[in-house]
Amino acid sequence: MALEELKARISLLLEEMVNQPEDQHEIQEQLREKLREMRAMGLPLPADL
Repeated sequence: MALEELKARISLLLEEMVNQPEDQHEIQEQLREKLREMRAMGLPLPADL
């Protein structure tokens, strides 16, 4: 998965956390998984998190 695609997915997950606070825990877990994927691929983590 390309860096830009991962960043876009992370951005969408953050938007969902704001728009659907009742699902915040599940979205937070998905966000952690995406960050783990980035680390595993040796990609830099977004500085604006």
